[in-house]
Formats: sequence, C-alpha cells, structure tokens
Amino acid sequence: MPHVLVVEDDAGVREALLRALADKGYATSSSGAGLPGLAELTTGSPDLVLLDLGLPDADGQEVLRMLRAISQVPVIVVTARDEEQQLVQALDGGADDYLVKPFGPGQLDARIRAVLRRSTAGHRPPVLRVSGLVVDTAARIARLDGIELDLAPREFDLLRYLAEHVDEVVTRRQLLIEVWQLAYGGAEKTVDVHLSWLRRKLGETAAEPRYLHTIRGVGVRLTTPRAD
Repeated sequence: MPHVLVVEDDAGVREALLRALADKGYATSSSGAGLPGLAELTTGSPDLVLLDLGLPDADGQEVLRMLRAISQVPVIVVTARDEEQQLVQALDGGADDYLVKPFGPGQLDARIRAVLRRSTAGHRPPVLRVSGLVVDTAARIARLDGIELDLAPREFDLLRYLAEHVDEVVTRRQLLIEVWQLAYGGAEKTVDVHLSWLRRKLGETAAEPRYLHTIRGVGVRLTTPRAD
C-alpha cells in the first residue's frame, strides 16, 4: 500500500485529499505547513508527496527545493496557481507532475499511479519473458518465438503492462488508467479493440487464446500457453 504525504495548509482541502486517498487504498500522513512537512518526510518515509505551493511558513517552490536537497521521493505539486511560469518553475525545480485545483479523486489517483509507475520503472526487469513471448521494455521491442512483432506504440504499452502483471486478471478500467492514463470510464471499447489487434498479432483469437485469456465480466489475463 503506497504511503502519500499531503502538505496542504487549507484544512478543508487537506481532509478532502486524505479521504479521497484513503478511499483509493493509500496510506496517508499530512502536514499543514512546509517545514513540518519536511520533518514528516524524513521520519515517515512516504512513497509520494502531494505539495501545495501556497504554504503559510515558506513558499512552496522553496519547500520543493529543500525537499529535493534531501530526497528523491516523487512529488506532485497541487496548486490553485495555473500560470504557466509557476508550473514550469515547479517542474524545473524537481516536481514530477502537477495538478491544478479543482480536480476529482479519479484524476488524482491516475496521476499518482502514473508517477509511481515511472519512479519504480527502473526496478522492473528490462526484459519480460512469458514462454516464447519476450518484451524488451527498454528497446520497446516484442518478439514471439524469435520473430519481432510489428506493434503500434499503444499495442506495445498494452502488451508490456499485461506482461508486467503476468497471471493476474487485469480489468478494462485498470488498463484505461494505467495504459491510456484516462481517469474516467466510457472508453472500454477502445481497450477491446486494441486487445483484438494484439491477439491477431500474437496469432490467436478470443475463441482460441494462447496468451491472452478473457475473464468474462472482469477483464483479461496474460499467461503461459498451456501447451508449454
């Protein structure tokens, strides 16, 4: 369960963020000011920090600079400031992403997942193997039984995500968030179409699957072919 530290001076906004995070399954801690937030960072070891720029004791940009001096923890700036200069300054100062208020819990969750995914990418195997299927994540090349697959970028991202979660049932909603980075529903048909294209390039069909197995009413699972 990822641990998110919320540094936000507005008590109402802070509580709303903590509730939204808890509803999504995150562990949380919080601070209403920048310097106590830095102290919480060193003692609590969060996996990600949500940092407001309008803090009472120090400018948020300065807090970000101090934070980066002591930690490489992912940071998402959460701010009501939508001026491009402010956002560019935050990103140049070491923020991994930003959210402009107001925003919904779905968008917040999707951004956190995306940032955590990028921050942990270096810990994943660069080459994923599932029987005769080999996915080279660094070179963005996939091979089936030694033959390189002609995959569009989104098809490769979809295959990579499924290979990273081999033998796990992955929902369409999960794929929309993690592969398409869409925090809203209504695009499940897009997932189905890309899965169909991917199946064809793997030389299989939904009726006769080898690697990609549809779990009716739930999602899809990539698994080792039974013949192997």
